[in-house]
Amino acid sequence: MPRQLLVSMALSGAAWLGCTSSPAPSPHTAIPLVELWANDLPAFGIFVPSEQPRRDTDGGRLPPVYTREGAERLARNPLLDHLFLNLEGAYDAAAVDALVAGLATVSPTERPALLVRIPPIEQDGEQAARERVRDALGRGADGLVLPHIRDAEEARIAVRFFEEAGADVWSPANPDGRIIAMLMIEDPDALETAQAIADTPGYSVLSCGIGSLTAALGGDRDAGEAGGEVVRHYAARVGLPSMMTANPANILDRLNQGYRALLLQMGDETLDAIRLGRGMAGR
Repeated sequence: MPRQLLVSMALSGAAWLGCTSSPAPSPHTAIPLVELWANDLPAFGIFVPSEQPRRDTDGGRLPPVYTREGAERLARNPLLDHLFLNLEGAYDAAAVDALVAGLATVSPTERPALLVRIPPIEQDGEQAARERVRDALGRGADGLVLPHIRDAEEARIAVRFFEEAGADVWSPANPDGRIIAMLMIEDPDALETAQAIADTPGYSVLSCGIGSLTAALGGDRDAGEAGGEVVRHYAARVGLPSMMTANPANILDRLNQGYRALLLQMGDETLDAIRLGRGMAGR
């Protein structure tokens, strides 16, 4: 998709706001995260931080470490609606177990939801992705994030993973669902089929991986932002929320753009930024 077209679509975002739709509220929803979206309220969360530094003393990269104790501390933070466990580089069942165990120390109606991002379908094939979806759900994850969805056929494949796992997926067609199925568009070619991906039934959230998309666009940040708006637009057309990364400097802008799930890196100013965002949303 030409960059000029992406920017043009993004600049017309104000017109899109008048044609968006929101999921109908459901009084029976059990997961607080879903209740927020069902009532068109934004949710705030963080990438689950590693319990050890990511670099050693020589500057070498260290693998992330996730613990039950760390998850329990996050579970007791009332500002967090969701935790995003990024296992895109390598699926780690022990990490899922640690997060689930820590979150289990808090009532399901009071803790953040656990969303687990697994490697892309294309990385290790359909069967590996299918098994990871089933495994993470079986271990107690509240939702799965499938990155780098390339077209509508791959979106349908992703949805089937949840169906085969017997997951009760929340969507406009199933407002009492308990599991989150998130699809991510992160590649320029996938933007060409964003509408068809969005129109695929049976999933919960459609989001743009803006970091990967911007990199694929040669580092053009404006084009990356425009691509994110394209994805948000098509998600809103089918009544679904869209997640976007945010930071303390742009969190209010993200809310004004219409994103209903914001994802931040934990830092010194993160919680204050979330408080500001919650206040703007009347939470």
